[in-house]
Amino acid sequence: MTKSKLLIVEDDDAIRTQLKYAMRDEYVLFFAEHRAEAMAVFRQQKPAIVSLDLGLPPSPETADEGLKTLSEILEAAPSTKVVVVTGNGDRANAMRAVQLGAFDYHAKPVDLTQYRVVLQRASYLHELENDSDSHARSMEQAARFEEILGSTPKMREIFGVVTRVSRTDATVLIQGESGTGKELLAQAIHAHSSRKNRVFLPINCGAIPETLLESELFGHEKGSYTGAHVSRKGKIEAADGGTLFLDEIGEMSPSLQVKLLRFIQQREIERIGGRETITVDTRIIAATNKDLKVEMQTARFREDLYYRLSVVNIKVPPLRERGEDIVLLANAFLRRTCQEHRRKIRFSSDALQAIAQYSWPGNIRELENSVQRAVIMAPGKFIMPADLGIEGGAAAGSQGVPTLKEARGQRERELVISALTRTKGNISEAAKDIGVSRPTFHGLLDKHQINARDFR
Repeated sequence: MTKSKLLIVEDDDAIRTQLKYAMRDEYVLFFAEHRAEAMAVFRQQKPAIVSLDLGLPPSPETADEGLKTLSEILEAAPSTKVVVVTGNGDRANAMRAVQLGAFDYHAKPVDLTQYRVVLQRASYLHELENDSDSHARSMEQAARFEEILGSTPKMREIFGVVTRVSRTDATVLIQGESGTGKELLAQAIHAHSSRKNRVFLPINCGAIPETLLESELFGHEKGSYTGAHVSRKGKIEAADGGTLFLDEIGEMSPSLQVKLLRFIQQREIERIGGRETITVDTRIIAATNKDLKVEMQTARFREDLYYRLSVVNIKVPPLRERGEDIVLLANAFLRRTCQEHRRKIRFSSDALQAIAQYSWPGNIRELENSVQRAVIMAPGKFIMPADLGIEGGAAAGSQGVPTLKEARGQRERELVISALTRTKGNISEAAKDIGVSRPTFHGLLDKHQINARDFR
């Protein structure tokens, strides 16, 4: 079995020698005497476990250097398990280190039996977390299609359509609510097509005024209007040989719809103010969050353009209809955001339940924003529904407004979990943390079906 790497940061030569001979058969050992040396060794060796003396030079009488070292280690690699070693009377700094993210603490003089148990727990948990992350990444990879995650039958069907339509140059219309990933689907079609090595140009038809949109799409000649000091290609021409993605196509004015229809039919354009006809080989993929058939009935969208655009019509389901994909996406966003912000944090069971029950009117975009917010704002190592900012919406989207009793119970459970998180599952300390007796705290654990060992 491969030994775990253990970095021992200790400025006392006698203690270093003691730990070296006690631990050399169980770990691959590395040593450092001060913060700079510790960080150099840490970045080079990337140990899974660090034993960190809080009293380091140049101020061994305080915990300042040790706490700075702890912060730097966890910032560089949040999954590292750091066991801090402190003086026998320095419990306050030990608890502070735990609050900053240390796995556990051990008081001097070092009791090798207890010290060994703490390190073994740290190593075991690190291995479990790595296995869990590997499993999650494998599931994510199995459900990935380009930059899109989806494992439901409907999404698998869409991936199949994308694969088939990518082999052609047919125009495609993608319909779905805002935030469902329509542009990602367009990019996937482009990436699987023969045009993949050419440009993919997106343009939001609803974000540009009508007077400017025509110039953006078709370009203009010098002097064609005030401010047109030079000739300029439009997006259709700039995407020659590639793909043009027209987002929110339902916002395009009727006059521009006529010009776009002419291009799709004849593959020719004229710049504004120009007389030359320019042949362009650009594939069009359009998207909308509107029901274009309703728009046609009210004469806001041309029927002939609709049928030209929707040679292949892909309807993307809203997130609330994608079942297990919701949690899959949430976990993917969590891993990515934790990596960006160098945090090691997990969803609580209540948070996962809230995520699964919430209606997600903003779809994937809203889910991603909620997870990012939670990673930044969550005070402990578990994300609670309140951190996501969706608990009210989750209740409203599933079972209606919660009763006072339900709200109290939810808040009570959150307090218990937060206390266990801060105290690493220490029931006595957690009870003190929320101001109740140990028997009362045990009663709360039974009431809310919480296992304190899950937080150690």
